[in-house]
Amino acid sequence: MMSKKLVIGFAAVIIVFLFMLAHSRFRERHPPGSHRSLAPDFVLPDINGGNLQLSDFRGKVVLLDFWATWCEPCREETPHFVELQDRYRDQGLQIIGVSMDDDDTPVRQFYKQFKVNYPVAMGNAKIGELYGGILGLPIAFLIAPDGSIHARHDGAVNIDIIEAEINELFASIPREKRPSPSAESNH
Repeated sequence: MMSKKLVIGFAAVIIVFLFMLAHSRFRERHPPGSHRSLAPDFVLPDINGGNLQLSDFRGKVVLLDFWATWCEPCREETPHFVELQDRYRDQGLQIIGVSMDDDDTPVRQFYKQFKVNYPVAMGNAKIGELYGGILGLPIAFLIAPDGSIHARHDGAVNIDIIEAEINELFASIPREKRPSPSAESNH
């Protein structure tokens, strides 16, 4: 009798786990309240003393990465993001880092150490709230050229998945709106 209850309880736990897994996969593709909603615009200070505004990148595929220098998965992702930026820059990819560090000094050191080739801005609690709460790092948003949120990835990103999603977004851009290979980025 006891073992039957144990098996039923174990099965219930597995069902709940599978439901939660399926729900999290759905949320990655459809962030809460988004259903392809526009990514909230922002202006944040960048680490070079200027300002970075998300809407300046409209028309590009944007990978918006929330990270911090002390976050080990963030440190592991950065070289892959540098590669993606090199590989897809001319096709219209723009990676934007939003550091959630409290001070920009370690961020500038990190930027140089990892040879980051995309803009990095300093985030804050307000920007975290705009994006549904940044409770853990890293969190990445893939934003379509029209400014809509295509996907949200909580935790370390599987680079193969993000690259497939980037290519999916490139394929959705009408040929006449695609950047020419020789076009220079203004950022």
